Amino acid sequence: MRPLDIIRKKRDGEENSPEEINFFIEAYIRGEVSDFQMAAWLMAVYFRGMSASETAALTMAMVRSGCTLDLSCIPGRKVDKHSTGGVGDKTTIVLVPLLAAVGLPVIKVSGRSLGFTGGTIDKIESVPGFRTELSTQQMVDQVRRIGAVIVAQSENLVPADKKIYALRDLTATVESIPLIAASVMSKKIAAGADAIVLDVKAGLGAFMKTIAEAQQLAQTMVSIGKNVGKETVAVITNMDQPLGRAVGNSLEVKEAIETLKGNGPPDLVELCVRLGSIALVLGRKALTLAEGEKAVHEALCSGSGAAKFKEIIEAQGGNPAVVDDPTLLPKAPVVREIVSPASGYIWQLDAYKVARAEVELGGCRGEVGASPDPTVGIVLHRKVGDKVSAGEVLGEIHAGNERLALTAEEIVLSAYNFNSEPPPPQPIVHEVIA
Repeated sequence: MRPLDIIRKKRDGEENSPEEINFFIEAYIRGEVSDFQMAAWLMAVYFRGMSASETAALTMAMVRSGCTLDLSCIPGRKVDKHSTGGVGDKTTIVLVPLLAAVGLPVIKVSGRSLGFTGGTIDKIESVPGFRTELSTQQMVDQVRRIGAVIVAQSENLVPADKKIYALRDLTATVESIPLIAASVMSKKIAAGADAIVLDVKAGLGAFMKTIAEAQQLAQTMVSIGKNVGKETVAVITNMDQPLGRAVGNSLEVKEAIETLKGNGPPDLVELCVRLGSIALVLGRKALTLAEGEKAVHEALCSGSGAAKFKEIIEAQGGNPAVVDDPTLLPKAPVVREIVSPASGYIWQLDAYKVARAEVELGGCRGEVGASPDPTVGIVLHRKVGDKVSAGEVLGEIHAGNERLALTAEEIVLSAYNFNSEPPPPQPIVHEVIA
């Protein structure tokens, strides 16, 4: 086989065989296929798509590129959770300690920012001293000891995905259903969990802009999970406006801490409760979704989730005092208020435009692969459905300097749309696919 022929076939709309895909991925890991050849193939996939068999073959080729975690020494069913990427999505940082507090063991392998969306690892690393690079034995030992761990993808776990993930970010090939499905599911399969909960975002601030696209992605991933014996549930959730109020690494960690203490924004709390209840049912810690929701609510109200987060931070070398005193998190030198230019009801708060402001501030890797600034971001005091008056404060820009603050303010203001009448309610969850 020759890489050129494999690229040409996909460029011309033909189907690559499982053998060709496996050869291409293995050769890429060995350095025999160059980045520019892989980039050409990714662009061909972006435009031509992949069949179900091609997507499955790509997923398993990436799984075979590294090791697979054996979690059999950890008692009970293990459940993994993954989000396809959104704006202000700090759900993992809330959900992992909540599930562990209820008794569900969680090994969460997370990623860094991709395109305009923030990454859990970038966010959690804003906690001073927090280590996300752990060996497999360290991960397993920590879960056996305290019930949860949040780690970055290691060099040995799906290395093909790690290389391709970075390349997609730099070649405008992120928004491809088969590439997203293979990337997500290869990591979930290799991470060794018994069941998987997928948060598939749909809307202005997601890679899938429509519910129909999100349904297609969800069904693709659920099918892959079923074929490899992993019980998989996908939840299609709303990403037209940012989730919660904070967008930015340390700002989102602060909001996650407030949520774990029972003071979170309603949309974030609702989503965590819905996803958490599904995870508890899959993990056999709850018989029904209602029972699961009650358990998650109790972990929020009792403070046991916040206490578990302190344990996770301390176990991974971070400063657990941030849970009691979030002001210990890194802060931006400039805070600028965003003032409403009009009176009325907020009809739209475009999540993508807010994300572009975050990229402009340097809080996301954006399109250039730069290291994110953990201190910058946006805090939104007013969201869709709120009634405001001209001159009222809509939110805050946290920036490295005044020039960036002004630029970000202009972008965020363009995300708001006002009307004299209240908008229809926006659901957090559109659909559950199992």
